[in-house]
Amino acid sequence: MLRLLSIHQLCKAYGGPQGRPVLRDVDLTLAAGDYVAIMGESGTGKSTLLNLIAGLDTPDAGRILLAGRELTGMGEAERTRLRRRSMGFVFQAFHLLPHLTVAQNVALPLALNQVPASRRRARVQALLAAVGLAARADSYPRELSGGQMQRVAVARALVHEPQLLLADEPTGNLDQDSAAQVLELLRRQVREHGCTAILVTHSRSAAASADRVYRLDAEGLHLQAPARTP
Repeated sequence: MLRLLSIHQLCKAYGGPQGRPVLRDVDLTLAAGDYVAIMGESGTGKSTLLNLIAGLDTPDAGRILLAGRELTGMGEAERTRLRRRSMGFVFQAFHLLPHLTVAQNVALPLALNQVPASRRRARVQALLAAVGLAARADSYPRELSGGQMQRVAVARALVHEPQLLLADEPTGNLDQDSAAQVLELLRRQVREHGCTAILVTHSRSAAASADRVYRLDAEGLHLQAPARTP
């Protein structure tokens, strides 16, 4: 399969290269369509790793390549364009814009990528139907439950068909039933869209939704559970 993401000997310290180490010699290779979870204690650098992969921060050493393009060699503007076109994000806090409707929130990545309005409408309708919220297209985030808001966030993350999906504790603010529904939705949508996904979580049950589970600690990133049967 096509190698989509390659991380080589990634290092990051708070306060610069001579500061407190957060990530040390992290290696990870993912193929197109892989869905993996990364677990670890608080402070081990899970969110830092996601920020580096997203190009929101730069490492002190090491390389990150997405579809053969090296993020660590790009300028900020180029990283922003790559992030906008090739990555989707799901966060614990949803990050929906309260003054926009559900449909408008989902359409944001398409608008930023200058997709024509007619194509935006069709794509948004398709994604909202896929996450079971077609009837709430004109609702505002304040009118939704936590589980519904996270389903909107999943639709927004996938609407522009990204190559890479990054999910940072996406079920952390949800009750058990809503979390299970969102994880099943996330897994199903990742499969249908064929993107590569990285789920960062403290939850063993959330991690179990992924194909492989890695643990991040002071010594690096280690495979904890091998690929599951699809």
